[in-house]
Amino acid sequence: MSHSVVLGRDSNQALGIGQFAIDFLAGNLGPGPSPQVIERAKMFHADAVFCGLSALALRTNAPVLLREEALEYPDPNGASVFGSSSRCKAEKAIAANSSAVREWDSNGTNFGFRPELGHTAGEFGHNDFYPVVIAACQQRGLDGATAVRAMILLDEIRGRLAEVFSLKTHKIDHVVHGAIGSAATYGSLMGATAEQIESAIGMFVAHSIPWRAIRAGKQLSDSKGASAAISTEAAVLAMKRSMAGFVGPKDIFRNPEALWRFFEPTTQGAERWKETGDAPFALHLSHSGDDFAIMGMHFKLGLYEHQSAGALQAIIDLATAHPEILTHPDRIAGIEIVAYEPAFGIIGNPMKKDPRTRQSADHSMAYIVATLLRKAIEHGPLPAGSSGNSDVWKALMLSPYDYKVDESAIFHPKTRQLMEKIDFAHGGPEYDAKYPDGIPTSLKIKTTDGAVLDSGLVMYPGGHCRNTTADLHGILDHKFEMLGALAFEDPAAGRDLKAQLMRLESLPAEAVATLFDAEIASRPGYE
Repeated sequence: MSHSVVLGRDSNQALGIGQFAIDFLAGNLGPGPSPQVIERAKMFHADAVFCGLSALALRTNAPVLLREEALEYPDPNGASVFGSSSRCKAEKAIAANSSAVREWDSNGTNFGFRPELGHTAGEFGHNDFYPVVIAACQQRGLDGATAVRAMILLDEIRGRLAEVFSLKTHKIDHVVHGAIGSAATYGSLMGATAEQIESAIGMFVAHSIPWRAIRAGKQLSDSKGASAAISTEAAVLAMKRSMAGFVGPKDIFRNPEALWRFFEPTTQGAERWKETGDAPFALHLSHSGDDFAIMGMHFKLGLYEHQSAGALQAIIDLATAHPEILTHPDRIAGIEIVAYEPAFGIIGNPMKKDPRTRQSADHSMAYIVATLLRKAIEHGPLPAGSSGNSDVWKALMLSPYDYKVDESAIFHPKTRQLMEKIDFAHGGPEYDAKYPDGIPTSLKIKTTDGAVLDSGLVMYPGGHCRNTTADLHGILDHKFEMLGALAFEDPAAGRDLKAQLMRLESLPAEAVATLFDAEIASRPGYE
């Protein structure tokens, strides 16, 4: 029995996505996701929630602004924002909550890699879109089991698109895949037809494509973190309009003037503009078993750009094996990091050596590595023993306070001194060929007496879906505890919420409706 649906190049894939979403949620395609897939979805959702709540507690700009904006659009039949029982327009609540979830750049990541099918486009993506599911469930009075299934669905659509089409290659922002998944998932939860979902996908693609301009420049802005939120707001609004009768472009993946065939034409020369022509890819969507896109997604074990995970693992490995570099940091003469593209281009270019905003600091390899190393030096003896590596991840975990725009973090003099010793180089084809299977990175610490401490090649750091050594549950528990202590005045509230999130599939509709009503702490002075 096949556990997937294949939408061929010669099919109307937008309509197919709509029908798949409806059938998947109805359980019409097979026995459904395995317990392992459901567990992984709950973990990613909990991760996203604690990121979002703590970002609001520390009064970060875009999440607070969008939350206040959402509350200006009351709707008794709508959805709620984090930390409020008031209902507002669903698309506004989704924009606010998605912005909060994404603000720290610390939630899950996918890399668009499925080599067994030759689907290795390697597009990024993040677990920013779960607020779409909660909003629809609150509107329709749906239970937690439906919510978990819908989260898996949304990640399946966006994750499989990321495997077959590289948006970044064409300077389009990766959130397009998530917005398409959001339109389909929201529509299927709200009772839309496959034709209405097709219309909404077409409408979004035709009217609302975001460029990677939001991620370009020396110092990044609120637009970087809010990209998923703004695009998903547009996608959900398109879905609502479609259900009200507005008709968008049909068969958008085969439309010769939409982004798919425009950038990857399936006919040549003058023939490019013909209406005939296949989509650039086939789409394989899983409906049952273990092989879901979410199982190939990665966790961040703290706050850092995911492309730096290999270097962080290398620092932890070297600090554990050579504690003398921490007790005598003055003997560090230089640090050489070698990695792949796109890591080098995104977080290693020279202009990232002097970050002056949080958004730029968390996209600076030099800053991230120097900060972790400084914390290791200041910590004193690191945990040892068979579980030492996982315990070191916990002990040195990068938190929101490691990105404050002051001398305690971004302008910390010791961090800046270490940054000056870092040289980041592109490893060339040898490294590039190993991505996105892994995060190929090597790190060498050169000492003043001529010694070289070499991490060797790091492929699967802690948090990577193919890592088998890190205590993932234990490290994530520490992360949730850290962020929960920021989000709530009483840390026990964070632990209670985590327990609820990890049994989401058993929650009744009434509990889903009030899941995020608890008051969020206010901790001014972060920035």
